[in-house]
Amino acid sequence: MFKQNAFSNSPLLKKRLLLWLRFVIILIAVLFALFPVIWIISAAFNASGTLATQKLIPNQISLANFQKMVNDPLHPFIRWTWNSIKVSIITSVLSVAITTFSAYAFSRFRFRLRRSLLMSILLVQVFPPVLAMIAVFLLVQQIGMYLPGFGLNTHGGLILIYLGGQMGINVWLMKGFFDSIPRDIDESAMVDGATYWESFWYLIFPLVRPMLVVVGILVFVGTFGDFVLARVILQDTQKFTLMVGLYMFISDRFSQNWGVFAAGSLLGSLPIVVLYLSLQDQIVSGLTKGAVKG
Repeated sequence: MFKQNAFSNSPLLKKRLLLWLRFVIILIAVLFALFPVIWIISAAFNASGTLATQKLIPNQISLANFQKMVNDPLHPFIRWTWNSIKVSIITSVLSVAITTFSAYAFSRFRFRLRRSLLMSILLVQVFPPVLAMIAVFLLVQQIGMYLPGFGLNTHGGLILIYLGGQMGINVWLMKGFFDSIPRDIDESAMVDGATYWESFWYLIFPLVRPMLVVVGILVFVGTFGDFVLARVILQDTQKFTLMVGLYMFISDRFSQNWGVFAAGSLLGSLPIVVLYLSLQDQIVSGLTKGAVKG
């Protein structure tokens, strides 16, 4: 009895039980995360064109859903994909540029209302975007009266909204990264006669490139996967982004093409998956460094 109690209370047994418990929890979490993905893949290759199936692996694997998706004249999948890529790239480039200069100013310069502006930017991010949906719609409508290229049913108006929505968190991330760079670098450059611009471009900018990549990727992914704002602003089928376009396959209850929707979702997720898998180390590294100082 003494040996049994000693064995049951041994540190080695507790360590093994804890290890197995962690393994079971991780396995359950992975299964929950992968099940919807596997279901979508199964529906995409299912010839029946529905999500209702008794088997995750269909009896007959078919590419019919992919063919319907590409050849449907009423649902231009390729154009929708191009619209999403175009809007996402433009938003990413502009957001990185604006965020970089804004964060550099907040990090290096001291001016009136600096802390108040930082707190205001952070406070705006607390409220969900849905609360401002009506105000955003009316604002874009008014802007379109004076600048037609940035009004309703335009990619310019959609990009304008994305830029405003992405600013807050990205400014704080970039500011944290700039704060982690010693000010001695700037001061040494100033002593040697460099201007603020020369100090930033030749010394600071090369150091923050990893964080710029992170911000660009995060903005691209967030913009590419947005549905709500794009659905509110865009009205013309030819101008839809991919997420809004895919919704058109299932919006009509009398002609719901779930198989085609699954095929489009599968293809639409590939660019994001490739980005994350190829640049995940830079994303984690950049976010960690950006959180060193706030």
